[in-house]
Amino acid sequence: MLHAGTAQVAADLLAVEDEHLAHNYHPLEVIVAEGDGAWVTDVTGRRYLDCLAAYSAVNFGHGHPGLIAAAKQQLDRITLTSRAFHNDRLGPFAEALAALAHKDMVLPMNTGAEAVESAIKVARAWGYRVKGVEQGRATIIVMDGNFHGRTTTIISFSNDEQARADFGPYTPGFVSVPYGDAAALEAAIDETTVAVLIEPIQGEAGIVVPPPGYLPAVRDITSRNNVLMIADEIQSGLGRTGSTFACDLVGVVPDLYLLGKALGGGIVPLSAVVGNRDILGVLRPGEHGSTFGGNPLAASIGLAVVELLASGEPQERAALLGARLRTSLELLIGRGVTEVRGAGLWAGIDIDPALGTGREVCELLMQRGVLAKDTHGSTIRFAPPIVVSPEDLDWAVAQLDAVLEELRAR
Repeated sequence: MLHAGTAQVAADLLAVEDEHLAHNYHPLEVIVAEGDGAWVTDVTGRRYLDCLAAYSAVNFGHGHPGLIAAAKQQLDRITLTSRAFHNDRLGPFAEALAALAHKDMVLPMNTGAEAVESAIKVARAWGYRVKGVEQGRATIIVMDGNFHGRTTTIISFSNDEQARADFGPYTPGFVSVPYGDAAALEAAIDETTVAVLIEPIQGEAGIVVPPPGYLPAVRDITSRNNVLMIADEIQSGLGRTGSTFACDLVGVVPDLYLLGKALGGGIVPLSAVVGNRDILGVLRPGEHGSTFGGNPLAASIGLAVVELLASGEPQERAALLGARLRTSLELLIGRGVTEVRGAGLWAGIDIDPALGTGREVCELLMQRGVLAKDTHGSTIRFAPPIVVSPEDLDWAVAQLDAVLEELRAR
């Protein structure tokens, strides 16, 4: 049925989805069938430049030959053993990932939300077993505007009512403070505080970059108060911001990294909590686990991802292309764009609300062959695969300029 060349094929598939899928997403009406590098092709044969990269899960492009080769080779060997047994891929993957992060221990899971949940458990156990917090009283400080996933615990400390409404009762144990305000963070710490959970750059909030001294201040405050700093680098990490981790941009090393999305190479779900033995070592056999976490297929792909990053080439490319993207986007300020934020190949673009919503802009971009995603009303995000060519990047910005011109003419 692929590339049947008719709009009816797409309409039929959309109708099937509408009838049989839970309506927890509102995707653009494009049905992707194939992908290659930074481009995808829909069921009618039309090509689009992917400027979302599955929220950074496809950092290295669709069908990256090295990652596909690693997956195919492992598919012929063994894909799943569970953690009831050892497998020959998990150790090398954990060793390489720990080395990449300059840590010594890895807790492998599947999804980003699982990594966040795992870190919450680790932080609480560390608080009780190492710091000496009274049982049942551990608290974790989070940031206003955060996005760490959509499990019941995680939405309990979200400010997004769309994610929270009708899903209570909510999990206690979290204190939220303004993002970017180091003084408010320090004031919120008390004898029950075990960790600060933070996105180095807030992704879902619109690619919000904190003030330059903020993350170093968070690191200093947490160190002085014997509180863990947990950096959620699930979207920002692994090359996206022009460095291995967004924390690297300001010389900060957290106690725990939370990784996911790009770690699975855009092929399988793979996430991890990465830290040192004095923290991750609090877990005992039977206290936490996952049937699929650390499976040999994911570990093989994850190892190939780490080897790519160890070369430094993706980070360097993201930094160079990111500067080019930022320069191009800033030329649109005053022409329908009110602000541009970001780092590396990750940009939040605020559209003048008088022209239209972010959704409307993304729909018009889709008509021009560019796939992007809106967030929070009038903000859209550009996060193409790092393999995107400079010319394709320029073309995407030109399409945004044309869309804004069309909206201004209305």
